[in-house]
Amino acid sequence: MLEIRSAQKTFYRGQADEKVALDGLNLKLGTGEFGVVIGSNGAGKSSMLNAVSGSLSLDSGQILVNGDDVSGLPVHKRAMRLARVFQDPMKGTAASMTVAENMLLADLRSKKRSLRPGLTNTRIATYRERLSLLGLGLENRLDTRVELLSGGQRQSLSLIMAVGGSPDLLLLDEHTAALDPRTADIVMAATVRAVEQLKLTTLMVTHNMQHAVDFGHRVIMLDAGRVRLEIAGDEKANITVPDLIGHFAVKTDRMLLAS
Repeated sequence: MLEIRSAQKTFYRGQADEKVALDGLNLKLGTGEFGVVIGSNGAGKSSMLNAVSGSLSLDSGQILVNGDDVSGLPVHKRAMRLARVFQDPMKGTAASMTVAENMLLADLRSKKRSLRPGLTNTRIATYRERLSLLGLGLENRLDTRVELLSGGQRQSLSLIMAVGGSPDLLLLDEHTAALDPRTADIVMAATVRAVEQLKLTTLMVTHNMQHAVDFGHRVIMLDAGRVRLEIAGDEKANITVPDLIGHFAVKTDRMLLAS
């Protein structure tokens, strides 16, 4: 479960270029819920994810994960409870380490403190099984340095690493935006499979309206640091891309008229 309470963040306060990134943002996702966040550039999407992950401190407000206030915890402490996949395939993995070593590193930073270090035969077999689901042949490249992988392979590995520890919260930061269409489809299929099988509470930011329509339980539109629109249930199940764009345009026009 994720709850964001009255999150406030202003950059360059008191200066000519002052920017309100989060303006009393409130958002709640239930356990196992998959929320898809859309919004124009500058709407507050990245600031929201950064605040949840701990890389951006709030001026005020709270971030709760499974009911626990994590607002004061640094990134490395929150990493025991949440995982994030970035848009850039170069982030989230250690380039000079092998595929297997990266997966071990992800295991050891998860909340399962009973893990013993070392690339055991059991772990190797588990890693092969996880990677084989992608259909990219990574299960046969466990000893390959990650820097030698393609961008799509590297991003796919980042996803497998992120979900391997069954985090309390999964953050997806436009994680298919830099991929070719075929690999993006593979990564999204793997994402949905992991979210459903592990019942992961998931927050995905995307600019892809088709993904917003096709995936998740709820669409959340951000603008000017606030939630402006939420679509769920039967409406979400039946919505089309033109419908969603229409909702987006209407809300934007209303906000412009009100400003």
